[in-house]
Amino acid sequence: MKDFVSALGLMLALEGALYAGAPQMMKKMMSEARHASDTLFRLGGLAALVIGVALVAVVRLG
Repeated sequence: MKDFVSALGLMLALEGALYAGAPQMMKKMMSEARHASDTLFRLGGLAALVIGVALVAVVRLG
């Protein structure tokens, strides 16, 4: 549970850094995301999932 909360905190810190450091870029990305297809979102989410799990596996096992 400690690792999960740490990972969640890191994710929020990184996302917060993007919003704080480049608010106009984030607004533009959100605006463009409204027009993206569900398939594109699913593929992006799946890619993020696979990369994230692989990264955790490399760190934990490597």
